[in-house]
Amino acid sequence: MAQKEKLQYLKDFHKDTLKPSPGKSPGTRPEDEAEGKPAQREKWASKMDFLLSVAGGFVGLGNVWRFPYLCYKNGGGAFLIPYFIFLFGGGLPVFFLEVALGQFTSEGGITCWEKLCPIFTGIGYASVVIVSLLNVYYIVILAWGLYYLLQCIQPTLPWAGCRHTWNTDSCVEDTVRKNKSLWLMANATNSTSMALNFTSPVTEFWERNVLSISSGIDEIGPIKWELAMCLLAVWVICFFCIWKGVKSTGKVVYITATFPFVMLFVLLIRGVTLPGASEGIKFYLYPDLTRLKDPEVWIDAGTQIFFSYAICLGAMTSLGSYNKYKYNCYRDCLLLGCLNSGTSFVSGFAIFSVLGFMAQEQGVAIADVAESGPGLAFIAYPKAVTMMPLPSFWAILFFIMLLLLGLDSQFVEVEGQITSLVDLYPSLLRKGYRREIFIAVICFISYLLGLTMVTKGGMYVFQLFDYYAASGVCLLWVAFFECIAVAWVYGADNFYDAIEDMIGYRPNPWMKWSWAVVTPVLCVGCFVFSLVKYKPLTYNKVYEYPEWSIGVGWCLALSSMVCIPMVVVIKILQSDGSLIERIKAVAAPVAGWASSRTKENGLKNSELLHPLDPSGTITLTKPTHTIVETTM
Repeated sequence: MAQKEKLQYLKDFHKDTLKPSPGKSPGTRPEDEAEGKPAQREKWASKMDFLLSVAGGFVGLGNVWRFPYLCYKNGGGAFLIPYFIFLFGGGLPVFFLEVALGQFTSEGGITCWEKLCPIFTGIGYASVVIVSLLNVYYIVILAWGLYYLLQCIQPTLPWAGCRHTWNTDSCVEDTVRKNKSLWLMANATNSTSMALNFTSPVTEFWERNVLSISSGIDEIGPIKWELAMCLLAVWVICFFCIWKGVKSTGKVVYITATFPFVMLFVLLIRGVTLPGASEGIKFYLYPDLTRLKDPEVWIDAGTQIFFSYAICLGAMTSLGSYNKYKYNCYRDCLLLGCLNSGTSFVSGFAIFSVLGFMAQEQGVAIADVAESGPGLAFIAYPKAVTMMPLPSFWAILFFIMLLLLGLDSQFVEVEGQITSLVDLYPSLLRKGYRREIFIAVICFISYLLGLTMVTKGGMYVFQLFDYYAASGVCLLWVAFFECIAVAWVYGADNFYDAIEDMIGYRPNPWMKWSWAVVTPVLCVGCFVFSLVKYKPLTYNKVYEYPEWSIGVGWCLALSSMVCIPMVVVIKILQSDGSLIERIKAVAAPVAGWASSRTKENGLKNSELLHPLDPSGTITLTKPTHTIVETTM
């Protein structure tokens, strides 16, 4: 096939009808349907909408509360070695693959695979299962953050002292604990047991007021209605951020994606000016190369990359599907990757400078105050602000940043889920206001499921979802098959041809080599070590989950992983011919996006040769929607 004809085919493969528009796409409107017009797919009003949406989607809570702790725990600066290996060998290539795939096909996370590589459509279903489970529990963190933010609007922070109804006799304020020797001398009769059993007011506020935590997952208890209302509030906000599709999402991210960076910068400046900050930063970055011998360090690096880039969830594919066909996604994916990893690195300075200050104020080692996840956001940092001047101001600033960081990640993931499902049933869900109704239904169902996590035993349910439902094992599994599908089934060179047609040049060959070899090898290695090093879930390293709950956790993990092999079997069984013929038939992409453009270019359908079907025997099908180009 001549190169010119091949590139022309790729254009037609991408879209059936191309209608230029001077402004942004109106989307699907009732008046369009009344006039009998086909459903129109929206496009980003400007490239900044796309950039901020992606930035907001993957720059989230993990950048602030997980990466700095992993860096400290896994050898400081030495952790950056496996981190960058997984970044350039896995994170960036898969991130670019998903965005480019969405832009090339103009389809969501499921139908893009149906068009490109039908046998691996299960990748899309697996991604939707993962992101659906993720959306249920991730937003609970925002409910906790909103509850804390509302508690900050008081003259004195409620977690600063022990004089509240939820406090116990073991509660000891930090001002007393700082001089622990005097405190023990004054209570010498039972000093040993009291020294071992005292708790801080911030811990008691978190466990006894916010969570009212029960003894275990067997004791779920009643719903905490304060948290239930906070959860409802953040779901309502999430709904209105995405209910009009990219038209609303593209505008909201101008606030939610930019304001957290401003606040992070302010907290960074405040942190590095505190006494003891230099010690905290030293603990954060001091390299310990001996830690690189531990496989868990490499597992942590790999899973952190896949978490922080929000890949294997279908969201990046969905966001890319709203790009113009000629948009240079390669350049901007590299820039966004630098922004994401740079934010993680800088966040470490902001967090560990404050932890160093807190350790100095309490007279303890930094290892005693370093926390990850909810422990950092709702115990360590709130405790630190009580030691600063104007504690309420810094607490409000921190929790607003926390909410905005999580909010745009949440609604971008929900948008990815919605786009994938709407593209799967376009004739049903694109008409009139059905999309808005469908979003409301998804949000409401997710809210109802999330209510199990705002009960007295909700923290145990939350951790079960967090540990299994969207675990690194699930993401590595999906990423492996994404690379196999694109590089080995569809063909890395064919996909590079498509990218060249979109952006005007071929990307660095490293991307192609990563899809074909490097990323699959890294995924398999990390996947195997994760299973070998697997440890059953515990809460606070003390409470051991019962066996039935561990079984439920593995069911959550397998619910997504099983989609890929199951769909492979179903596709093969649904096709005709011998086994080899069936596999070839369902492995070849669907040539269904060339009808009206063939007439414009004077080509016959038979001349638009298929990358995996040079005989041109694959039939053409009518597309489900019209692509509407907009100016950027």
